[in-house]
Amino acid sequence: MSGRLSHFDGDGNAVMVDVSAKAETERVAVARGSVVMAPATLALIRDGGVKKGDVLAVARLAGIMAAKRTPDLIPLCHPLALSSVAVDLHLDSEASAVLIEATCKLVGRTGVEMEALTAVTVAALTVYDMCKAADKAMRIGDIRLVRKSGGKSGLYTAP
Repeated sequence: MSGRLSHFDGDGNAVMVDVSAKAETERVAVARGSVVMAPATLALIRDGGVKKGDVLAVARLAGIMAAKRTPDLIPLCHPLALSSVAVDLHLDSEASAVLIEATCKLVGRTGVEMEALTAVTVAALTVYDMCKAADKAMRIGDIRLVRKSGGKSGLYTAP
C-alpha cells in the first residue's frame, strides 16, 4: 500500500483517478454479506410466505441492477462495461441468515470491487425491505470484499 489515497490530488481535492495509462486486463471481484433475522422470518422466506413476493429472486435482481448503477451512487467511481454480474443468495438455517455473494467481471483498466460491494449491499437492503413487516430487528452485516483479481496489484484474497 502506498500510504496515499488515490482519490485526492496533491492539494487534497477529490479527483477521479486517471486510468488511461493502465493496461486492460480481466478483472474479477467477489463480495459477501448477510442479513441475520429471526428464525420465523427465515422460514417465511423459505416457504414463500412474504407478501411482497419471492425475496431471493427480487434481491438477486436488485443486486444486479445496483452493480450496473454503481457510478451513479458512489462519487468518483468510473462507469464500467461489466461483462458479468452474478448475485447468489442462500438461506442458512443454522445462522438464521440470508447469505449473499456477488461476483462482478470485466476486461478493463480499473477494478470492479465497488460494483460487487454495491450489489451485495443493495441485495441485503432489498431482503430487509421485503421482510421488515415481519422482522424490524434484522441485521445487515459482514459486507466485505473476499477476493479480487486482475490489474497491477494482482490477486487479493481476504484472510
